[in-house]
Amino acid sequence: MRPDTPAENVDHTAEAARLERTAGLYPEDAEALLLQAAAHRELAGDRPAATTLYDRLLSSSEGPRNLENPHLVRALKASNLWEYGHEAEARAIIDGIRATAPRDPAPWVIVAEALESHDELEAAQKTFTEGVTLLLADTTEPPHAAHPLLFGRHRVRRMLGAAHDDWDVLADTLHSSAVSLDELHDPKRVWSLGSDNPAELEAEISRLRAELGAYREELSRPFPVAVLHWPAAELSELVTAYPSLSAEYPSHEEHLTGIEASLRELSASGTGNLGIVTGTVPSYEAFAASEGTTPSDTDLLPQYATTLAARGRATGWPPERGSACWCGSGNGYEACHGAATA
Repeated sequence: MRPDTPAENVDHTAEAARLERTAGLYPEDAEALLLQAAAHRELAGDRPAATTLYDRLLSSSEGPRNLENPHLVRALKASNLWEYGHEAEARAIIDGIRATAPRDPAPWVIVAEALESHDELEAAQKTFTEGVTLLLADTTEPPHAAHPLLFGRHRVRRMLGAAHDDWDVLADTLHSSAVSLDELHDPKRVWSLGSDNPAELEAEISRLRAELGAYREELSRPFPVAVLHWPAAELSELVTAYPSLSAEYPSHEEHLTGIEASLRELSASGTGNLGIVTGTVPSYEAFAASEGTTPSDTDLLPQYATTLAARGRATGWPPERGSACWCGSGNGYEACHGAATA
């Protein structure tokens, strides 16, 4: 998630520099860290420096073939370029992204919103629709990550005065705020802000509060509360190298069962934004060294999990319906560790 804290409350330049230094220490996490650093550069108003970071990811040893989501990096670069006068290059990148048809919603949302913010409403609607059609045509339950595609498409079509279609109805169904999407996306709302009618102003304040509440809910925690998962080979290597940890991990099967039980307990207690991080022995040993302690210290395990989550390594729990189980078995979650809740 990209930071949005106002510049007066955060030194975005210093935070970007810190993240860039951290990326040098943890090259396996360079993509996530440098994307956060680029966002801080943008918020600091240093858009050329942000472009330099996007180019670093796309053209260096961290280049496209080694990136988890090169389309996302290109989309962010295009959006940033357009904001400081490089419209032609931004448009070319956007056209390239649309042509390659990424299977991740985020690049579609970013390039469509870039078009929207520059009053290219028809092009924005077309882009949102291309993404929705590609990613959601064969699903009855859109994943949460795809909701912004549907909401953005609804917003643009509302501004264009287009009649509701099936995708708009689905967006209305998925929207959970007390204020409907039709109200939130009403083009006439801007006029109500200049009204002298107290009732109109009060209604607009209620709508804005609903929007802000939903947005704050999304940003309520910068990274998930994560539980540490060791694949079988890594766990075997870990307890062989550090036998005292066998008390913490009697067997791999018990380890997996314990993860699911812990997550369900946290969920039942009202804790949201849960996730799983996967550890590796070399990474854990490096973390222990950085903390000046031994990997045998069991108090280090939750700290390691939190650090991995903060570095963007967490996978959300529970998995979306129909997704593979988090344990790596290859089976669907509902038929594996999620069987009791299916």
